[in-house]
Amino acid sequence: MKPRRTQAQTEPRSRDADRSQLAILASARDEFSQRGLAGARMDSIAERAGLNKRLIYYYFGSKDDLFLAVLEGTYASIRQAEQRLHLEDVEPVEAIRRLVSFTWHYYLEHPEFITLLNSENLHRAVHLKRSERIQEMNSPLIELLDDVLDRGRRSGVFRDGIDPVQLYISIASLCYFYLSNNDTLSTIFGRDLRTPKAMAQRLSHMTDLVLGYALR
Repeated sequence: MKPRRTQAQTEPRSRDADRSQLAILASARDEFSQRGLAGARMDSIAERAGLNKRLIYYYFGSKDDLFLAVLEGTYASIRQAEQRLHLEDVEPVEAIRRLVSFTWHYYLEHPEFITLLNSENLHRAVHLKRSERIQEMNSPLIELLDDVLDRGRRSGVFRDGIDPVQLYISIASLCYFYLSNNDTLSTIFGRDLRTPKAMAQRLSHMTDLVLGYALR
């Protein structure tokens, strides 16, 4: 008769599995962001994680499934960080300022976010379309932004008819395009758009644009 595992024996094994999966996801995020989906190699991911490659297939299946898990984790991280802004607790104008500033600095501090999205867009979002979590993860942000806009309308500072989805796409686009195209933009305009002064000007400009649209 096979001996039954005790809870004390099971918990360390579960913690080991959790640590292994987190190590794989972190390594895969780095590999995918540096080499793209096509160029990424499972051997390299295993080497980065310090684990046997078979464990990757055991926990995540294929390379495409692993890429989806990385994408879901990437979106979960930014959504969790946005929740910590507590936009519901501040005045509507300040909430919009915080969201623009947060998005800008998050993209700056997490360049892998941009490169992973670039890779997924090259594949026409085929992985995200299979996700059962992605819309559920993003809905709270839109609901929160809609609440900010509603409070602003009721207090008379924001105009009517602002779609929270369109507004968020605009905020993300203003940040994303400048950073993802910085090298080409700096070259064609003959200006270093990565200097501290240029970056500060960009944040100020984006904030003014968004509030200029939202304010009455």
